[in-house]
Amino acid sequence: MQAEVHAIDHPLIQHKLTLMRKAETSTAKFRTLLKEISLLLAYEVTRDLPLKTEQIDTPIASTNAPMLAPDKKLVIVSILRAGQGILDGMLELMPSARVGHIGLYRDPKTLTAIEYYFKVPDEVEKRDVLIVDPMLATGNSAIAAVDRLKAINPNSLKFVCLLAAPEGIKHFHSQHPDVPIYTAAIDDRLDEHGYIVPGLGDAGDRLFGTR
Repeated sequence: MQAEVHAIDHPLIQHKLTLMRKAETSTAKFRTLLKEISLLLAYEVTRDLPLKTEQIDTPIASTNAPMLAPDKKLVIVSILRAGQGILDGMLELMPSARVGHIGLYRDPKTLTAIEYYFKVPDEVEKRDVLIVDPMLATGNSAIAAVDRLKAINPNSLKFVCLLAAPEGIKHFHSQHPDVPIYTAAIDDRLDEHGYIVPGLGDAGDRLFGTR
């Protein structure tokens, strides 16, 4: 299966992402920008949702108008904790989406992902799942999240992030070539600590004002 990577280069996304990258951007501004970009990413990642027609009455006349197909139910799964920033923006556009959470942290020595929490809505096998996390760096957390979700057999999976490193994309698709990646930018590389370069630092710390 052909691995898909969608780099979404909309001018508004790129402008807001540049503001997020700046070291002097405040926590409040960073949070707002991430929410705004996430809404725009949601617009792109849902472009292929199927439609049906429904007869409605406008103030002028009756017409057959497009509506989302009722059997297409979305779940947004946030990889804690930084995924919450993307989740908030997407829920602005899709308030009826169900929400799941996967708690993962990165071992600082091995960079492997360790799970500490998992809860998703019932009947995931009938739903399309968007997995959200700002950074696809080594790819270990994304792989662990997809491994966990595939075990309960969702209808489909997409991975949505703000930034991706080439190493992370390669590693992720070596394990899950069937899961498309949607990202606002593909950066240069990872540094020796597994951070994306040039990146924007630790997304969780900048989102929540921690160190």
